[in-house]
Amino acid sequence: MVRMIKGMLLGVVCIVCGAGQASAHFGMLIPSTTIMTQEQRQVDLTVSFSHPFELVGMDMEQPARMYVVKDGEVVDLLPTLIETQVMDHRGWQTTYKVPRPGVYQFVMEPVPYWERAEDVSIIHYTKTIIAAYGGDTGWDEVVGLPIEIIPLLRPFANYAGNNFVGQVLVNGQPAANIEVEVELYNRDHKVQAVSDYHITQVVKADTNGVFSFTCPRAGWWGFSAISEADYTLKDPEGQDKGVELGAVLWVYMDEYQ
Repeated sequence: MVRMIKGMLLGVVCIVCGAGQASAHFGMLIPSTTIMTQEQRQVDLTVSFSHPFELVGMDMEQPARMYVVKDGEVVDLLPTLIETQVMDHRGWQTTYKVPRPGVYQFVMEPVPYWERAEDVSIIHYTKTIIAAYGGDTGWDEVVGLPIEIIPLLRPFANYAGNNFVGQVLVNGQPAANIEVEVELYNRDHKVQAVSDYHITQVVKADTNGVFSFTCPRAGWWGFSAISEADYTLKDPEGQDKGVELGAVLWVYMDEYQ
């Protein structure tokens, strides 16, 4: 009986610890480059839903929307998506020919993902931003998503060690004191976390929804702000359940040469 009680207590402790240290889901929208030149006039984009630091993938349904925005003009990319494998799971990819100079915001809205472990549906509105042929204005423009991260540091041509600053908006309004999760896309398992807590960094925004984070090494960094939707969706059993809305922005940091 004593052994049984000890075993049950140990199981509870493991579950609680595991829940506290669980790594975050991230919508991922990774381009082949963040700066277009005259010699390279198209960009490849890869879409997935994954744990970027641990390189653990999840199958992703074809997104509900995929598009690029420049100067308020929206180009639908959804018909161009083709299925691919990302971290050994289903993802999506496309190629976009960049027509003229400027700053381009790529946006992906996924089909809601039912997360049984958290008893919610997850929707991560995911962005990445590139500059083309010398254009460098418009990178801080609002796309108009239900939840969105607006970069306050130019989101391209940055070095590792730079302090990234952004603002979280929910329904167009600053999200006061919202938490922002941060992960490195740990390609090729180049680095290891000191502990489970180190996998996902967390920073809290101020009353204006503004946050900052110093990116310590080169690579892709994902910033994810999570909010609760004011509506519900049906779970697989037909029950109304809550919806987690995420604003995700991917930014690349370069090495000094």
